[in-house]
Amino acid sequence: MKLVLGTRGSALALAQVALVEEALRTAFPGMEVEVRKILTSGDETNRRPAVVDQKAGVKGLYTKEIQQALMSREIDAAVHSLKDVPGNLPEETTIGGVLERADSSDVLISKAGAELAPRLRLGTSSIRRRRQLEWLCPGIHIEELRGNVPTRLRKLRENDLLDGIVLAQAGLSRLAIELDSLHVQTLPLLPALGQGVIALEHRRDDGRVAEILAKITHQPTLTGVRAERELLRLLDGDCNLPVGAKTKIENESLHMSALVFDDNRSEPRRAEHSGPINEPEVLARAIFDQLYES
Repeated sequence: MKLVLGTRGSALALAQVALVEEALRTAFPGMEVEVRKILTSGDETNRRPAVVDQKAGVKGLYTKEIQQALMSREIDAAVHSLKDVPGNLPEETTIGGVLERADSSDVLISKAGAELAPRLRLGTSSIRRRRQLEWLCPGIHIEELRGNVPTRLRKLRENDLLDGIVLAQAGLSRLAIELDSLHVQTLPLLPALGQGVIALEHRRDDGRVAEILAKITHQPTLTGVRAERELLRLLDGDCNLPVGAKTKIENESLHMSALVFDDNRSEPRRAEHSGPINEPEVLARAIFDQLYES
């Protein structure tokens, strides 16, 4: 039995695909797994201007070429960070598997144990993080900061104009990066939809791969993902929208809290609701209706 996986070639992407390989070989001893690294538009944005899809936004830059390889049958499944996947998938594909979600927190990495306070200078490229931080701490200064995780940490160490940077805990954990003298503080932000989840996309007509991926899927994570993906779909798949959401299963119910910022409002729209575990899409609709009831 053989499975060909497609992935980006970044250190984090390769760490994630290694976790998928491990899960596959545990479930299917002797399975042959081939990994193909695919250069995406997002990986090339530092070398040439990126053409951004109006629907998918910037996130589609990290999935388009991998999805094309999937649809042309060059690979059997695509491995993604779910938060990078636009709400609107190609008609031919679906998210067929997810590994157990890692810590979905956003963390503040700083050189001197900085706390959220006015005039603090933080680096991030995420509009979601920017809007939540400016709302929670008026007067904070947010600087545009791009690059992979090691690059951002290097810029923090070398740049005296930054007090700290904001990163996803999941990425730090998967890369097993030594932070040395840097300080880590969990932030009270709602994460991106799908944050902390490794997702596997396959062709809808490929029953063999669907069965394989089902065997390694973490069902509680999939339940939350279904609600989050449906909320993203209801938001018209807009990856540029500053939306944060968190799902969790408690007391045999699925709970979701969410917030979204409009362009002309400093205060976010907020919603919170619980529903049956077997109806995650219904919960997402209830959250969407709460967000936009006024």
